[in-house]
Amino acid sequence: MKQFFKKIEREDIHMFGAMFLVGILFVAIFPYVGIDDLGHASKLEEASVHEVLIEKEAADPFDEIELEAIAAYVFDIRNDVSLFAHNENERLPLASVTKVMTAVIASDLIPKSTVVTVHSGDIALDGDSGLHVGEQWRLSDLIDFTLTTSSNDGASAIASVAGSYGQVDYGMSVEEAKSLFVAAMNEKAVSIPLPNTVFFNETGLDVDDVTSGAYGTAKDMTTLFAYAVRNYQQIFESTSYREFVAQSLSEISHSASNTNEMIGKIPGLIASKTGFTDLAGGNLVVVFDAGLMRPIAISILGSSEEGRFSDMKKLVDASVHKVSTE
Repeated sequence: MKQFFKKIEREDIHMFGAMFLVGILFVAIFPYVGIDDLGHASKLEEASVHEVLIEKEAADPFDEIELEAIAAYVFDIRNDVSLFAHNENERLPLASVTKVMTAVIASDLIPKSTVVTVHSGDIALDGDSGLHVGEQWRLSDLIDFTLTTSSNDGASAIASVAGSYGQVDYGMSVEEAKSLFVAAMNEKAVSIPLPNTVFFNETGLDVDDVTSGAYGTAKDMTTLFAYAVRNYQQIFESTSYREFVAQSLSEISHSASNTNEMIGKIPGLIASKTGFTDLAGGNLVVVFDAGLMRPIAISILGSSEEGRFSDMKKLVDASVHKVSTE
């Protein structure tokens, strides 16, 4: 009997010892298994949060945009807020974007029914838009033709008449009349205000090989267009047409083709103006309705002749996407 109990005791001791060893191993191993699992879960959680942050950052459609333009600005007119900015305060040549201010000042100085006569000095400027010496136009019609076709002849004729209108000295020269007109353009730039804009002529044509006819910033140009759309929207009506026939008072018909190749590719286009000179490169400014009465002004300065249109498409698409997802 004693041998039996001794046998049991030895077996119990062995069993207990085995269980004890298993327990020690379990206790020793389990924490590490748990830590590994928790660490893996933690890494997955961190990765998930990181992915969410990346998706959130990439949600802005303007983030990945690359432009040829030296400067660009996208302005939400209704909410008075910038949607995109790239060198927006760098002063650059404006080229024919200048003609928008020409139309604004002419609208301020003379009635829209004023008769404007084209003179030989107007025709002598660079670019032939088909106007004739002695041809007469109603101001509103000549503004339509000038902005749509970017006519230097038309801008010159408008400035000559508007600059001398109401002056006591009716014998003033064309140069004096234009000087008064350009002075009015610069006064308007101060009052709007356009703090980084200055005009040297009414066309935007380069004065010489190193001096542009006007300088401004991408931000100033969206401000100018927003101001003009609010107060002089009628001057922009024709700029949304691909082409139309303009009739002068001299009963001469002119085919007016828009210099903006984006016509028909920008939804809800309200206003547009192109510009191109050797010094300026390619410029383009537009205002369009991005949806639900949400006018957006976009300016492109210092791009290439073709690049201004591809740049504009990128910014228009991004604007529509941003507005639609808000």
